[in-house]
Amino acid sequence: MKNKRAENVKSGPVTLERVAKLAGVSPSTVSRILNGTAVVSDEKRKAIDEAIAELGFVPNPVARGLAGGRTLSIGVVTQAIDSPFYGPALRGIEDELDSAGYSPLFVSAHWNPVTEGRCIDVLRSRRVDGLIVLNGRLSDQALKNAAKHLPIVVTGRNIKGGGLFALNFDNFAGGVLATEHLISLGHRKIAFISGDAAHPDANERFRGYTTALKNASIPFDPQLVVSGDYQVDGGLNATDQLLSNRRKFTALFAANDQMAYGAALSLHRKGLKIPEDVSLIGFDDLYHSIYVAPPLSTIHQPAYELGRLTASAILQMLADTKPTAVMPAPKLIVRESTAKP
Repeated sequence: MKNKRAENVKSGPVTLERVAKLAGVSPSTVSRILNGTAVVSDEKRKAIDEAIAELGFVPNPVARGLAGGRTLSIGVVTQAIDSPFYGPALRGIEDELDSAGYSPLFVSAHWNPVTEGRCIDVLRSRRVDGLIVLNGRLSDQALKNAAKHLPIVVTGRNIKGGGLFALNFDNFAGGVLATEHLISLGHRKIAFISGDAAHPDANERFRGYTTALKNASIPFDPQLVVSGDYQVDGGLNATDQLLSNRRKFTALFAANDQMAYGAALSLHRKGLKIPEDVSLIGFDDLYHSIYVAPPLSTIHQPAYELGRLTASAILQMLADTKPTAVMPAPKLIVRESTAKP
């Protein structure tokens, strides 16, 4: 018997049929056990487990999925895989899908609607069971058209339609929170570095900023607002521009932490101290924000949780269940970069 088993192990590719032959059962029994639908004796199950271990058999999830009409894969369109914000979100997606036996396929669109559409076409050609689109610039109509073919979860916008579920963070409330924090410290001259105007979340954060000023009866000064691009360099250049305008300000709200990092460098180069000369607050609460000098006050947006919730929502849609995912409310994180003027 030992020689027979050894001969079996060495001959040809490892298939489900070989596992069945070595275990002394039918291929359908092995298949049903792998799919969790078979009720067999402990003796048979042990024989199959031993055969799998001896042959080094690895079940093909695609083949198993196709047998049930699915590939057990989810396409994920992000904008930049190396983003310090979207990185944790991708990890959240991966962890949630893995626990359900699904695998993600990640592609980057780089904030380009044409590339984003091509990414969706590529993922559809791979027969993914559903799509997660993290923000992006593809039109609502394009997403609705894609949702006619497979379920889609999209973040960063409010959109309704068949086969679509939108998961949005309250960027407006976050913008209000950040600005109100600076106002509560006694600041009245509050500069703002906006994000890319093509991003709905950037516009909502700016609206939160202006609303908080209005609620506090502080006049809006357009000369204290400079456009950024959500990148570190954008924050650096925007702050350089603010300082060159010689328009006095005692606090600066950057629409994301990355731009706040650039702003801090600009202030440092001009000999200005944080928070003694200028208080600085960001948005997102990136991992490194607690380790910069001084640690950055910010608005917490749970990137990992965002990823986990999008994955949970797409799995619910695949189970013909209405998604119940809701993003947590924004939370003010006060650290050492903000103080009284």
